[in-house]
Amino acid sequence: MPAAGQVVRPRGWTPAVAGQIQLRGIAQVALSPSPWTGLFFTVALFAGSWRIGVYGLLGAAASTVAAAVLGADRDGLAKGLEGYCGCLTGIALVVRLGASWRTAVLAVLAAAVCSVLSAAAGRLLGRVGLPALTAPFCLVAEALAIALPTAPAAAAPPVPTAGATTLSVAELGHAFCNNIGQVFLLDKWYAGLILLAGLLVASRTAAVAAACGSVVATLTACAMGLPADRITEGLYGYNAVLVAIALAATFLTLTPWTAGYATLAAVASVPFTAAWQTFAQPSGGSPFTWPFVVTTWLFLAAGPALDRPGISIEKAT
Repeated sequence: MPAAGQVVRPRGWTPAVAGQIQLRGIAQVALSPSPWTGLFFTVALFAGSWRIGVYGLLGAAASTVAAAVLGADRDGLAKGLEGYCGCLTGIALVVRLGASWRTAVLAVLAAAVCSVLSAAAGRLLGRVGLPALTAPFCLVAEALAIALPTAPAAAAPPVPTAGATTLSVAELGHAFCNNIGQVFLLDKWYAGLILLAGLLVASRTAAVAAACGSVVATLTACAMGLPADRITEGLYGYNAVLVAIALAATFLTLTPWTAGYATLAAVASVPFTAAWQTFAQPSGGSPFTWPFVVTTWLFLAAGPALDRPGISIEKAT
């Protein structure tokens, strides 16, 4: 947290610095501080839809500026840690409401609230050594999804098949890409490939973790007999992708033990995502990235009780 009187003033940012912070804010959705990753991610957003690109940028900028005005930590701002929840919130709103002046106003206000919740989450969770992750986004987006009068009527939850789900080669390929794309609510398979390329630019470990998380999620969903169309759309796999990046490439030291640990967490996130979808549907809500957040928290919190190399939360604090 910032020292007393320490305030980051937006007028002190040069255009180049502000641009880098904006790109880092988008990259931090996948736990990356690289502006080059953010640039690839921005291209992927616009490849999915110009509306998603515009509102993702708007949300990231609004939450970053709000955090700066409120006196957020300078280092956190520079790393983009105040932008990623706002980015996702802006995207979630435009996907739900469509592009309009009303949506833009809501996106700016909701992103600003994310900056306050991020500060609160950082203070509370920091005491137990856990990162906030995308919890502020989930809280704001879930509240708006339930409260907005445009919420769609609840549909009957999908019924799993009696046996394993079988996918064609093309469907498997689309599932692999869409698992990554759905991190940003993107439903274009090529957008997922651009996101993967962005991860690769910054970290081969993160890119491999994301790819493995996607494969593990697809296999788990098929073994569970979950609906093929939803598996192909990536609706069961995006949380596993984020879990794999968090545990295998960010917060834990990579060892054979932590790789297996991250794989187990990715597997666990799939039924959690399916269950959360069923739970949230009657109220018009969505899992968003709650399964990623809670799964990562639980596996990080369990680390100190497990006597295996690399499984600790030291890198998270």
